Amino acid sequence: MLLSAVRSYLLPVIRLYLLGVKVLLVQLFSRAPRLPVMPRQDGKVAIVTGGVRGIGYEVVRHMSRLGVHVIIGGRNEQEGQAAVRRICEEYKEAKVEFTKLDLASLQSVRQFVQSFKERNLPLNILVNNAGVMLVPEGRTEDGYEQHFGVNYLGHFLLTWLLLDILKDSGKPGSFSRVVSVSSSAHRVGEIRLNDLNSCQSYSAHAAYCHSKLAQLLFSSHLHQELQHGGFPLSSCAVDPGMVDTGLYRHMWMPLYLAQRAIARLLFRTPAEGAATVLYAALSPDLEGECGGGYWANGHREMTTPPTFDPQLQLNLWETSLRLLDLH
Repeated sequence: MLLSAVRSYLLPVIRLYLLGVKVLLVQLFSRAPRLPVMPRQDGKVAIVTGGVRGIGYEVVRHMSRLGVHVIIGGRNEQEGQAAVRRICEEYKEAKVEFTKLDLASLQSVRQFVQSFKERNLPLNILVNNAGVMLVPEGRTEDGYEQHFGVNYLGHFLLTWLLLDILKDSGKPGSFSRVVSVSSSAHRVGEIRLNDLNSCQSYSAHAAYCHSKLAQLLFSSHLHQELQHGGFPLSSCAVDPGMVDTGLYRHMWMPLYLAQRAIARLLFRTPAEGAATVLYAALSPDLEGECGGGYWANGHREMTTPPTFDPQLQLNLWETSLRLLDLH
C-alpha cells in the first residue's frame, strides 16, 4: 500500500522537479532563442488560445505587429478586452480582438468555432497555447480531469472543428499551420488509455505531464495524417522552456515562493518563450514538408520514444474521437 502511494504521488513529483532542474541548468548555460526578422503577414488570420497574458500575449502582440488579424480565445472577457486595448495602443494598425472560449467546456469550444465560421474568414494559423498546470483535483464541465480536459481534449476538439477551414486557407507555398505549445514535462508523462481521466489515482504533477504527452502525440499524428492526405497544412509542437508566467501559481507554497525568487534569474521572459512559438507559426523556413516535429530552443529536437510510437498515437487519436463523439 505504501509503495503504491509513493509510486502514485511522490514519484511524479520527484521526476518532474528533477526534470525542471535539468531544464534550468540548460537555460542557464545557453542563450535564449531569438526570433529572426519575419516577413509581413498581411491578410493572414490567426487564433491564439490563452492570448491574454504570458507567452500567448507576446505571440498575439508580435503577430499583430506583422499584420496578422488575431483572434484571442480566452475565458476572462475583462482581461481579454484589456489585452486588446494594450496591443491597439501600442500598434495603432493592429487587427486584434477577443472572443470568449472556455476549453474546460466542450459546448464553449463548439460555440466559439460556430461563431468564427459564421464570419467566413480564412484561418491560416492556430496556436493551441492555453493551459493549466498542477491544479487541484477537479473536473471540467463535461466530467474530464482538468489537465486532460483543458490542455488536451479541449484543444483536440477545437483543432478538429477548424480543420476544414485551415485546409481551405492553405495553399502550396503558403501552408496553414497548427502550433501546439507543449512542455518538456511530456518526457516524464505516460498515456494510460484505460485511465486517461486519472480516476485510479490522482497526482496533479502526473496529470500535467500526461496531458502534455497526449498533446504531443496528437500534434505528431495530425501532421502525418495531413501529409498523407496532401493537404496544405502542417502541425507541430513547441516547448517554450521554463518561462516566468503565472502558470506556476498552483505549486506547493514553499516551492512557489522559491520559484518566484529564482524566476527572474533563471527563467525565460514571456517574450523569449514566445520566440520559438512564433518561429514555428510564421517562418518561411518551415514551409511545406519542413513543418511538423517538436521544437525547442529555436530548433527541431528529438524527444521521448513514446512520442514516435505510431500505435500509441493512433490509439489515443481514436479514443479521443470516441470521447468527443466525432467521426
